[in-house]
Amino acid sequence: MVEITEIPVDGYECVKRAIDPASGLHAYISVHSTVLGPALGGMRLWPYSSEQDALTDVLRLSRGMTYKAACAGLDLGGGKSVIIGDPSMKSEAFFEAMGEFVESFGGSYITAEDVNTKVEDMGIVARKSSHVVGLAGKSGNPSPKTAWGVFLGLKATLEEVFGSDSVAGKVVAIEGAGSVGSIYADYIAKEGGKILVADIRPESAERVATATGGEVVSPDAIRSVECDVYAPCALGGSINDETIPQLKCKAICGAANNQLLEDRHGDQLRDLGIRYAPDYVVNAAGLINVFDEMMPGGYNEERALRNMDKIRANMRAIFAISNEEGISTAAAADRFAERRMAEAQQTNA
Repeated sequence: MVEITEIPVDGYECVKRAIDPASGLHAYISVHSTVLGPALGGMRLWPYSSEQDALTDVLRLSRGMTYKAACAGLDLGGGKSVIIGDPSMKSEAFFEAMGEFVESFGGSYITAEDVNTKVEDMGIVARKSSHVVGLAGKSGNPSPKTAWGVFLGLKATLEEVFGSDSVAGKVVAIEGAGSVGSIYADYIAKEGGKILVADIRPESAERVATATGGEVVSPDAIRSVECDVYAPCALGGSINDETIPQLKCKAICGAANNQLLEDRHGDQLRDLGIRYAPDYVVNAAGLINVFDEMMPGGYNEERALRNMDKIRANMRAIFAISNEEGISTAAAADRFAERRMAEAQQTNA
């Protein structure tokens, strides 16, 4: 029997914890907002060092999903689920219990794959909940689409910084050679960009370097190498008090969620003249892709790809707000999203 407990958190619509002693499940789901629609966000499995770390992460991630959906123009709110544990502990009973947890939200939260969970795992979750997207035979693995959207964001960022969207000759330092970072590297290399890549798994970095003609850099050095663009594609918080003074880039554009450890770090980047492409704007293509499953008639890849093109236009609009109002791009992205949510609230009032 899954034990579900609600946790009151100011500014969040619903946060719950689930424990299932039989399967070993220990998880949190956070619904930040459903102003624009049901909260959609992936299911992350990670060996968090404490319950507080897991709770902090699910809160940050779910809020980010609210802003991601709003900027992408989707009728979705923001939610997320995190599971505490080693990825090797996965079992069918484990994901069936997670399906019961998802179902307890009655459709206000919709899940999908995320870090250390796969399409196959979502199929097991779907045995116990109808509120699952990204299943086999539908939109499937979102990683290639996420990488494509970040590449579109990179194009807009290069245009802003260099006056041209050409990737040729640009040096991009990619931190994280996983399912998204590796595909992002391929897009860059195919258009003539040079790849520097680091990963905590050396074999992953070597594989990307070999495929792209790039160069492997140690995880400790990737944030301080000379480059045109630093691309965080691993976990969040890589832009912080310790790393900002090390940066030798002109722009930041990567796939990781919550790249800024704190909001003030966006202001610090602006003061240094580093143009930051807000993560939840450029990494929205995976969300756009799974959202298309919910459209009338079901998933249509061509329509999903057309909607992803908005990422580039959204980045241009955010750079314009930043320039006109003299604020960081992070603050400009928040403002861009909040305007859409405010419009929706006025319409529904």
